Amino acid sequence: MKPKLPKIAASRIRIKRSTRARRLALRVDPKARVVNLVVPRGVSEARALAFAAEQHEWIAGRLSALPQPIAYEDGAVIPILGRNRRVSIYFDPDRRDTSITLKRNELIVLTNKDDPTMRIQRFLRELARETLSELCHEKAALIGKKARSIMIRDTKSRWGSCAPGGRLSFSWRLIHAPYKSLDYVAAHEVAHMKHMNHGPRFWELCEELSEDYEGGKGWMRANAQELMRYGAH
Repeated sequence: MKPKLPKIAASRIRIKRSTRARRLALRVDPKARVVNLVVPRGVSEARALAFAAEQHEWIAGRLSALPQPIAYEDGAVIPILGRNRRVSIYFDPDRRDTSITLKRNELIVLTNKDDPTMRIQRFLRELARETLSELCHEKAALIGKKARSIMIRDTKSRWGSCAPGGRLSFSWRLIHAPYKSLDYVAAHEVAHMKHMNHGPRFWELCEELSEDYEGGKGWMRANAQELMRYGAH
C-alpha cells in the first residue's frame, strides 16, 4: 500500500527519475508551482513517496510561500526594466495583428486576440534579448573579449550561463528584475569569459563590471523567485 500524502501536496508533486542523483530529494519548481521528487536509480516509488510523506509540512510550506502568479492581463502592474508598468490591453476584432508599445509607466497592447499573453511574452523576450545583448557586448569589450552569441531562454533556475567560446545564455524573465540585477547577471556571465570559475579574481572582475554589484547580487539572492510569477507558465 502506497503512503498517502495530503491531497493538496499530492497534486503538487512530480516524480522525476534520475540516473545521476545519489539520494532522494525535493526541489521546488517555482515556474510550474510544483515540487519535483527526485528519485535515484534503484529506489522504489513506494519508498520515494514515503520520503515525501514525511516531508509534507515542508512541501506545503514551500508551496504556500511561492508568490502568487500575475498574468499579463488588462490592469495588471508588472515590473519591466526596473519600473512598474500598467498593462493596458485594447481589443479590436478588426485589427490584423498585435501592436505593443512600452511607455514610461505603461505597456500598451492593441490586439485582435482574446488572450494576447504569448504576444506580450514574445515582446518581452525580444526586449530582454536587446537589453542583455547591449550590456554584454559593452562589458565584453571592456575586458578585450567578444560574445560570440547571446541566447534568450525560459530556464527554471539558472538566470545566465557562459559556455566556452563566448556563448552566453540568459533567462528572458530577467526583464522583470530591477535593472541593477539584470546588469549584475550580465556582468557575472561576461566575467566568466575570462575566468571560468568562481575564484577571487572572478568576483573582483564581476564587481568591476557591475553598475551596482552588491545591490544587484543581493536582490537576485533574496528575490529571484519572484521572476517566475509573471505571465504564462
